[in-house]
Amino acid sequence: MLLVCRFAVPEAEVEDFLARAKHALELLTKGPHCRRGRLARSTDEADRWVLLAEFDSVPAYRKALSPFEVREHVIPLLSQALADEPAAYEELWDATNGTATRRDSLVAKDAGTVRLGEAGGPATPRH
Repeated sequence: MLLVCRFAVPEAEVEDFLARAKHALELLTKGPHCRRGRLARSTDEADRWVLLAEFDSVPAYRKALSPFEVREHVIPLLSQALADEPAAYEELWDATNGTATRRDSLVAKDAGTVRLGEAGGPATPRH
């Protein structure tokens, strides 16, 4: 599962943002199911940043956001991300050393039509 949060950060706020993002990445990657985290700056627009974190699964991502210190420091930072795109993505293909491997989706085909409490899991994953 990938967390992709984009930020627009004015130059005057960069140092504070960098400190907060570093702390957020340290907290997220301290957990057992966060594989890695990164912060990158756009080469085209100096005020654009992206925070990326890779988790073992969607449940692992949700657990990683549960500890109090994460809710206290990470969630407020993530809430300042640009909201014009989704932030959570599940991996469907993983490629290393020239070989791509397909992963099953954890989201059911009818996920957009099922109401809270009606489904126990994806009987038929979407692709």
